[in-house]
Parts: sequence; C-alpha cells; structure tokens
Amino acid sequence: MRPLLHNRARSRVASFGHALRGIGVLLAGQANARLHLLAATLVVLLGAWLGISTFEWALLSVVIGLVLCAEALNTGIELVVDLVSPEWHRLARDAKDVAAAGVLLASLGALATGAWIFLPRLLALYMPAG
Repeated sequence: MRPLLHNRARSRVASFGHALRGIGVLLAGQANARLHLLAATLVVLLGAWLGISTFEWALLSVVIGLVLCAEALNTGIELVVDLVSPEWHRLARDAKDVAAAGVLLASLGALATGAWIFLPRLLALYMPAG
C-alpha cells in the first residue's frame, strides 16, 4: 500500500475508534441514552414478535437512529457548554434546553411512529373481532 493511502486508511480506522469511544462515553455517562437504547431494544423485540413489514422496519430504523443521534448530539452540546461556561449563564442554559428539546421532539416522533405501527396489531391481539 502506498504511504498516503496507508495513512488515510489508518486515519479512517482511528476516526471509527473515536466514534466508538464516543458511544462508550454517551452510554457510560447518560442514563437517558441507556434508557433510549433499552427502549430501542424492546421495540426491535416487539417488531420481531409482531412480524412487522420491511417498510415498517425501515421506519423504525430511521426513528431509532434519529433518537440515538439526537441524544448523542445533546450530550456533546452539554459537554461543550459545561467546558466553556462552567458558571451559570442564561445562554448556556438555553443551549442545553434547546439541545434537550431536540431529543424530546425526536422521541415524540419515534413514539408516534411506534404507535402507528404497533397499536393496530396489539389491539387486534387483545380485542375480540366484531
């Protein structure tokens, strides 16, 4: 392998390692991220049990990814705000609140998507026809 290509490959591998470390930081330090990961696991198990369609799997994959991504970005924003503004400041609070709002909005969208997919199936299982 040519040195330049070798360095690029090593750089990409290192970037992937940094991202994996970031996931570790996220899960180790954020109870909400662990809760979202648990919810995602339960959604996947429920989807497998109910035999949802390929399209529904795609929708769930997108909203699960969106929530976890929002949680990661929220955590990153919180860490940077804490670094640059260790003292209380209105703008620091606003930045954190807006980032948290992003997680809430993504979660509400995921909840609506899950309800749209799962509620009809669950109701059909537990309510008699007719």
